[in-house]
Amino acid sequence: MSKNKELLYNMVNSLCVGLLIINKNGIIDYLNEGALKILDLNRESALDKKVDKVIPNLKISNFLKTNKKSKTHTLKYKSMEIIAIEKPIINNGFVEGTFLIFQKLDSYKEFIRQFDDEMEAAFLLKTIMETTNDAIVYVNKEGYIEMISKPYADFLQVKREEVIGKHVRDVIENTRMDVVIKTGVSEIAEVQEINGNKMIATRIPVFVKGNVVGAVGRVLFRDINELNALYMKISKIEKELNLYKDEFKKVNSAKYSLDSIISESKSMHKIKELTKRTAKTNSNVLILGESGTGKELFAHAIHSISRRSNAPFIKVNCGAIPYELLESELFGYEEGSFTGAKKGGKIGKFKAADGGTIFLDEIGDLPMNMQVKLLRVLQDKEIERIGSNSSEKVDVRIITATNRDLEEMVSEGKFRLDLYYRLNVLTIKVPPLRERKDDIPILSEYLIQKISRRENIRVDRISDSALEYLKRYNWPGNVRELENILERAINFLDEETVIKPEHLPSKITGIMRKKKVRSLKLTLEEVERQAIIDSLIFSNGNKTKAASILDISRTSLYEKIDKYNIEL
Repeated sequence: MSKNKELLYNMVNSLCVGLLIINKNGIIDYLNEGALKILDLNRESALDKKVDKVIPNLKISNFLKTNKKSKTHTLKYKSMEIIAIEKPIINNGFVEGTFLIFQKLDSYKEFIRQFDDEMEAAFLLKTIMETTNDAIVYVNKEGYIEMISKPYADFLQVKREEVIGKHVRDVIENTRMDVVIKTGVSEIAEVQEINGNKMIATRIPVFVKGNVVGAVGRVLFRDINELNALYMKISKIEKELNLYKDEFKKVNSAKYSLDSIISESKSMHKIKELTKRTAKTNSNVLILGESGTGKELFAHAIHSISRRSNAPFIKVNCGAIPYELLESELFGYEEGSFTGAKKGGKIGKFKAADGGTIFLDEIGDLPMNMQVKLLRVLQDKEIERIGSNSSEKVDVRIITATNRDLEEMVSEGKFRLDLYYRLNVLTIKVPPLRERKDDIPILSEYLIQKISRRENIRVDRISDSALEYLKRYNWPGNVRELENILERAINFLDEETVIKPEHLPSKITGIMRKKKVRSLKLTLEEVERQAIIDSLIFSNGNKTKAASILDISRTSLYEKIDKYNIEL
């Protein structure tokens, strides 16, 4: 076999398609390795055999009798479909046989699909290069430019059609695209000087089956000044964000510690020790106690000495938020979820407290439908915003407080038993002031200093006789009522600097004192303020009950509480 014939033989056998040479008598004279593989034959069983015996339904003899230059058709062979092309072998004007080129139809379809995909990808890439505002160039593995975006060409002050096909070093000053192709290593955000301007460029090699076939270059900033301007802008945004974070942390952080709980009685000492142990855990806490005993102080203290002390401390008064707004306040909502929803939606209190603590005050006022939703948060540790189809995981410690008897509410069907057990993992019961009257002297001293600084009124002390009256009183309103009484006494001091029995209200001393005549407006406001305080004391802090006693709406009650700065 000559060298040319050997080369031709090897080339034909390397084809992935089948090739048969059939003489004018329909006998197979030659078949390549591809034909043997596709037809699953050995050479001896097919060579020098009638083609109709090897491939039934081909009807090669009919084709030889026609004057067609070629014929394409599909045929069944065993369990597969084959697409075949027949071309006549013509010598000196006479048909001496035919070539049969064929392939499995599935392989042919896959080839067409891959070709279409490549065409689509090429078209997409060309469209991107035509429409992008970015400065991008693509070079092949030899370093010649195949694609360049218009913004890059404009930046280089060249015409796209003139530079495509040129070597990248002849077009782009100080380029390293050819180096990236050789090394296969990306160069990210490197400084490059072009036309006297320093720019920031990124160069990335393109790999196909593990081999570098080209590289993509992109100009990130066409001038260092652009980068500096962006840096200054980002720096400003970062400073503003940190400022907002600091403000958020200030507003949503624990303001009181255990030292803020003024006491020296044995009962309060035990409660403080229990609070320290409780703070070390991550379990839910239920704080019980009458209105005015300082339940919120203990919630602050637990958070401030816990592992979550640097995370948010979010307070929610369940009785102060209208029922219809409670869900959106607690869990947030998506944009457009209801009429009036803010653009971008809103995160709820639980999401704001993520990683920290949420304090749900007056948990006994939580409506039944919200109890179900809160139970899910406790069970699954996830929330779902209004209008959302997905849930979000949250890591929140829940502290609740109430002055109501939750066990009685459970028996009456007003509070879910399963929720009660979930909340009541650890319990702190704050004793009323009447059970710790040993704390009245130290509390009085602390409150007098606090009020005198706030009102800018000089008060040196409280007399022993006045203090004795305070010890004898039963204090249904607890520490809150004590603060109110002392504030009232300080306002009646006139030129004096010592609180005496005559400065205390008659309900404590039984003494009828000479009252200072004030304007009708101030007198009415004072009476209204005291009526609100008395109603809260009588109802043990239950706002709904207090509003009913005063014959006003609960909303009006909260407005007046804010107006007169009554601490709850």
